Amino acid sequence: MPSGEAGDSHVQAVLDNPRFKLLVQKKRMLSWSLSALMLIIYIGFILLVAYAPEFLHSSFSGVITWGIPLGVGVIVAAFVLCAVYSVIANGEYERLTQEVVDDIKSAEISANSQQGDH
Repeated sequence: MPSGEAGDSHVQAVLDNPRFKLLVQKKRMLSWSLSALMLIIYIGFILLVAYAPEFLHSSFSGVITWGIPLGVGVIVAAFVLCAVYSVIANGEYERLTQEVVDDIKSAEISANSQQGDH
């Protein structure tokens, strides 16, 4: 692991990499979007509990009330949104990360070969 100035230059090379910037932007957008969606689902359920308890107490099959499947739906939505993030992170984000690593290695090899020429 590089230390001192060499380590700082590696960090700066990553931070300056346009693919890294794209990766950060995409991850941020997806994270905030999925978080907002989960928040809307959760707040929607809480608002139903607060303002429409009679609906949640009403039965749709004679035995099960609407509150049960809607509550389970909130939990399932959380798992689904986590799965969506995982699939995207293990696919597109992993590919972008590898491209950043390859760019940095290529730049490092190029810099080392230029130093050897001098």
